[in-house]
Amino acid sequence: MKKLFLIFFFFGITSTAFCQLKSISFEEVDSLQQIQKRKIIIFIHTDWCQFCQRMKNTTFKNQEIIEKLNSDFYFIDLNAEEKRDIMFNNQTFKYKPSGNNVGVHELALQLGTMNNQIVYPVLCVLNERNEIVLQYNSYLSAKDFKLLLEKLRE
Repeated sequence: MKKLFLIFFFFGITSTAFCQLKSISFEEVDSLQQIQKRKIIIFIHTDWCQFCQRMKNTTFKNQEIIEKLNSDFYFIDLNAEEKRDIMFNNQTFKYKPSGNNVGVHELALQLGTMNNQIVYPVLCVLNERNEIVLQYNSYLSAKDFKLLLEKLRE
């Protein structure tokens, strides 16, 4: 009996510990919104941004945040230096090179620009009609991000 309990206990712990954040693509948003209306949270980042990487490794690894994002929102992870074309809101957005192996994606600029500049990381929140309702350009700890998610659910 003890062995059976330990086996169930072990599998219970490991299955909850591996709950992963579900990230969708921009191309999937329209069809998902037809099934269930939700706000969209877009995390705009780069590979070279230290604060972006810290958010990926701490804030977005927090189990409470993962559960809230997966159950109440659609989450999109957008690398601002993505080179592929992205279809969103009946438009095609492209990568815009600005130098030798340097550039930024038009969609990152469209969603992440505040006061005529983009500062990473950026959180952009869209409503169910793909309209920007919030932009935030700074590192958010798990604690602060939880508070933001609670306000967004209201």
